[in-house]
Amino acid sequence: MRILINARNRTVAVEGNRIVADGGRFDLVIDCPHAEVRPGLINGHDHLHRNHYGRLGIGTYPNAYRWAEDIQTRFRRRIAKHRRVPRRAALLSGAWKNLFAGVTTVVHHDPWESDFDRDFPLRVARISSADSLGMAESIQPPPDEPFCLHVAEGIDGAAAREVGILDDRGLLNDRLIAVHGVAVDGGAINQFCRSGAALVWCPTSNEFLFGRTASGGLLDSGCDVILGSDSRLTGRGDLLDELHAARAYRILDDARLADAVGRTSARRLGLQEPSLEPGNEADLILIERPLAEASADDVALTMVAGVPRVAKPSTASQLGELADRGLAMRRGRRVRWTYQQGRIE
Repeated sequence: MRILINARNRTVAVEGNRIVADGGRFDLVIDCPHAEVRPGLINGHDHLHRNHYGRLGIGTYPNAYRWAEDIQTRFRRRIAKHRRVPRRAALLSGAWKNLFAGVTTVVHHDPWESDFDRDFPLRVARISSADSLGMAESIQPPPDEPFCLHVAEGIDGAAAREVGILDDRGLLNDRLIAVHGVAVDGGAINQFCRSGAALVWCPTSNEFLFGRTASGGLLDSGCDVILGSDSRLTGRGDLLDELHAARAYRILDDARLADAVGRTSARRLGLQEPSLEPGNEADLILIERPLAEASADDVALTMVAGVPRVAKPSTASQLGELADRGLAMRRGRRVRWTYQQGRIE
């Protein structure tokens, strides 16, 4: 199928799963003069199968290990109930959360799921990971590839010591994608930056668990920063909510925040650089407000690999016969047209 998108800032043509030159005839023309077309967003950290639980935790914790222990006791019935949700349904709950917010690629910080290979609507980056120093039986990063690890997730001495432990083990290097880094402070900031490791920042998750997030000294140190939503087990909502929270700290400017869900994220994760130029994957969104100010309310269309996945009704009405093949989905107060099948034939 050939699709032409006319947006406020430019015109983009799609054929199959690729962006192409905008000449010739098209099966669908989408006119959205009140929105900009831009590459889809990259979410640097989520646990897709845990978004349906809702937030679990009470008060602040010294580190993530104590939080994990607490919720397993305090919320054991709730956890047991939500574990009974079929695995694919749980994974899809996380996928649609991301798609509603304009995310087209996500890092699932858990083992690879076979469902990701079976008509999954969201692009999942295949990045190696382990939980953390205190939770993983062994940590063996693949050579010369990005590797995700929860690092210094807390506010106590145990969390703060993790940077030094990683360095001693030869794991603190330019392939490390360190998630959270709340306790990286003082001299550990220089140690972290010299290593070339990247930081995944999840501010609302950190605030919920610890009452604070990564330090301004670390965030403004020059290290590469990637933005992640975390799951709704601890995070407030979606990646655009995280952008709002990050912007409120006034540490990173709007350009760096945009790169944290775009170019910087892609470069550090070994993904194709987000682009609307012909030849690139057709992962794109239509968004009605500037990215730094937008919420999921402003996402008019999310397209993954050339397939419209989520659309506002006004956009969905321009999808021709495809519109009839979609389903309405409600997430909170938002109702969107969604296309839940595999590729468009």
